[in-house]
Amino acid sequence: MRRRDFIKGIAGSATAWPLAARAQRPERKRRVVVLMGGLSSGDPGAQAEAGALEEGLRELGWKLGGNIDLDYRWPGAELNQLSVAANEIVAIRPDVVVSRSTPATATIRNRGVPIIFVLVTDPKGSGFVQDLGQPGDALTGFSIFEASVGGKWLGLLKEAAPAVTHVSILFNPETAPFADGYLHSAQAVAPTLGATIVSAPCGSASDIEAAFAARSPGGGGGVIGIADTFITEHRDLIVALAARYRLPAVYGNRIFVPLGGLLAYSADFPDIFHRAAGYVDRILKGEKPGNLPVQAPSKYALTVNLKTAKTLGLSIPQSLLAIADEVIE
Repeated sequence: MRRRDFIKGIAGSATAWPLAARAQRPERKRRVVVLMGGLSSGDPGAQAEAGALEEGLRELGWKLGGNIDLDYRWPGAELNQLSVAANEIVAIRPDVVVSRSTPATATIRNRGVPIIFVLVTDPKGSGFVQDLGQPGDALTGFSIFEASVGGKWLGLLKEAAPAVTHVSILFNPETAPFADGYLHSAQAVAPTLGATIVSAPCGSASDIEAAFAARSPGGGGGVIGIADTFITEHRDLIVALAARYRLPAVYGNRIFVPLGGLLAYSADFPDIFHRAAGYVDRILKGEKPGNLPVQAPSKYALTVNLKTAKTLGLSIPQSLLAIADEVIE
């Protein structure tokens, strides 16, 4: 080999080495923080939601603990704990935050990190986005209900318990600023169903007990427990009070029914988390959250507890059982 060709060969190899090294350099591990507002880590519902998110990411080719880390935070429904968690999250600068619930999203937004919210009732009314199709800013996500579901809850309650005439809607004004939409929806259809609706704002366990006691005298009482992190946190107390006062109740979260709640009509929460994985994937690959449209639930489920109905002396009509997605006997 001539000396000139030999030198060219070495030079070419030397040029290729850095390129090869760059090609073999490991991909940067991405970090996603999941702010699980309203639930504790031991909650079965929380585990189902987290599992659905993780399954969705695996289906898209992400390897948990490999090229992506999921960091869960469990502040419960307490607003001060949400604030502490939000400060911790901002300090570590994750690639994406998945925020569960309206209070969690309100706490973490405008902190300079991309956000995908889930289980938010009214993202536009809450001021998170200006346009559902083009959210803008650094957040997007998945809503949980339309306000019209308030009337749906009342209709289901009347179908299961026709004698109900006076219904209290339980919510916490601090954690459910969107409650008026449900309230107005239920009030709009109440006259056609022979019922009246009473707003029952609750900020403590004693407020919840007072709301149930107020519905008990005279008969005909009923309760709607909306999908609110505070109401969900106090589900054991609420179900126990409904049993004590023998009040039929319908809830906006399925988690109440296995505990003894009568009815629940809710979006499929794990399905929303599974779909959120797609937005995590797209943002990690370079898309801007503000260009991704806010999505509505694609699945709703009606759950009925026949054992509770029997305890309350109710005979659930076959027409209602026929459309139920889950019946607990």
